[in-house]
Amino acid sequence: MSSRDLTVLTDVVLITCVIRRGAGDDVARAAQEAGARGAVMQLGRGPGVQDRLGVAGLFPDTEKEIVHVLAATEQAQQVFERMFAAGGLDTPGAGFIYATPLEKVAACLPPDAVPKGDG
Repeated sequence: MSSRDLTVLTDVVLITCVIRRGAGDDVARAAQEAGARGAVMQLGRGPGVQDRLGVAGLFPDTEKEIVHVLAATEQAQQVFERMFAAGGLDTPGAGFIYATPLEKVAACLPPDAVPKGDG
């Protein structure tokens, strides 16, 4: 291994929110206010159940925003709930959100971002 500083985190959850286009900034901001350090946003396309047209079963493409955030396991529930609320996911067809526990995440982090151990 090189002399570069590598920090491996093991108590991390990836939270992914797929929402209507235009709501991504609000969802990312809510995640950061709840304790997540940052967000990755991307555009996606795909049909939703509510988008089905006629008996022919045609599915028009609809654009979505996908917001990914990493959160410490202990913060994940709060981040998840804030993202859910900010995205208006209590409305049918607004989108969905899911959390995935990660085995390990590696990054070069500034010293003030590295979690402190017990001791």
